[in-house]
Amino acid sequence: MATETPPPAKPQAHLPSTEEFTEVQHSAEFGELRRSHRSFAFPLTIAFIAWYLLYVLLSNYAGGFMGTKVAGNVNVALVLGLAQFLTTFLIAWWYARHAAARLDPKAEAIKSRMEGGA
Repeated sequence: MATETPPPAKPQAHLPSTEEFTEVQHSAEFGELRRSHRSFAFPLTIAFIAWYLLYVLLSNYAGGFMGTKVAGNVNVALVLGLAQFLTTFLIAWWYARHAAARLDPKAEAIKSRMEGGA
């Protein structure tokens, strides 16, 4: 026979105050986390946008080159277009590895310190 007792209450996590958030935001530890993220994400984003724009510009202004047959009916435009998808997935995979190795441990340390109230 089932009883109608509620599950045990979970202890509430410490909710940081606005001042604590501001203090952490100005800390060296948070600055390092932000630098680690930006030094990876910004250059990679710029490189991918440049690669994408190169593809668009070649498609618009170098039709002869893009129409060059590589194998059978496969031309340079198709190869470069598929390479866009490949680089998107590679960048996502690379960022996930970077975040797991360098960003997540730092973020978890900051989070646990804030939630612990230490």
